[in-house]
Amino acid sequence: MHNHAAPREAVELLRTANGYPIRVEGEFMEADRVRAELTPLFLDPAAKLEQLAQVGLGAAVVSCSPALFAYDTDPDSGAVLCRAVNSGLADFCEQDSTRLRWLANVPLQAPEAAAELLAEAATAGAVGAQIGTSVAGVPLADASLDPFWAAAEQHTMTLMLHPAYNNPHPGLDGYHLQNAIGNQLETTIAAERMIVTGVLDRHPRLRLLLVHAGGYIPWQAGRLRHAATVRAELVDSPPDPYAYFGRISVDTITHDAATLRFLVERVGADNVAMGTDLPFDMATPDPVAALEQALGVETARRIMEETPQRLFRQ
Repeated sequence: MHNHAAPREAVELLRTANGYPIRVEGEFMEADRVRAELTPLFLDPAAKLEQLAQVGLGAAVVSCSPALFAYDTDPDSGAVLCRAVNSGLADFCEQDSTRLRWLANVPLQAPEAAAELLAEAATAGAVGAQIGTSVAGVPLADASLDPFWAAAEQHTMTLMLHPAYNNPHPGLDGYHLQNAIGNQLETTIAAERMIVTGVLDRHPRLRLLLVHAGGYIPWQAGRLRHAATVRAELVDSPPDPYAYFGRISVDTITHDAATLRFLVERVGADNVAMGTDLPFDMATPDPVAALEQALGVETARRIMEETPQRLFRQ
């Protein structure tokens, strides 16, 4: 999981359509501070499968580049782009449906339309959906998304949260810190706000997959748990964020063996799934070897096979 593509149907739409906050110039696509060269690894399923084989993986759940969220465009244009992404991902995965699955893209800026497109995508073969950590800066918990959360429950679609529209912070300027620090921060904000505002309690069948090892939640949710015992602002919040693991899962991307071992110890192997971030340069270079060396072959197998099967009902 956490394996990106840029389907040709969406790329070609963006080359000719007006009004999108996404630039496609030559072989590059850029939006929301995400810039990617549109190599065959993004566009060509054969190249994707070859790369998977090179790193020892047999299959992938593919999701679009976060540059294609486009939550800051009008709802109609957003729906058009999402349908192009979803149709393109379905075609991409049809090239080898035994080894490739896909996550839907939805226009979160229009919750009812997002629910409708999620239903369409479920019928077309999507096994879940990828969403940003905010709706163009509006927190997920504050974006009136109850119709969408309900649709995800209805269709048993796990939602993979990917950092997007990161809040500006002067301390993150330069040095790629908006990615190295900011991405994990945005994931933490999104998920913990969904907990404290009651989104997960209102939607008890909602399942989340948090990339980049869950941001800072596995390491720091104890602080939120303590705050709930001493702060009036949290008097109505759930008492223990860790209790949501089982409905919340995380991927393996830590770039550190000791950290990965602690992650699995803290949240359980059943709540950890192999993530790659391929083909971006922040991907784990040799994900299978890194996982096996950190955790052993059997635990690595559970994380690579059993957790994805459970998350995506395969």
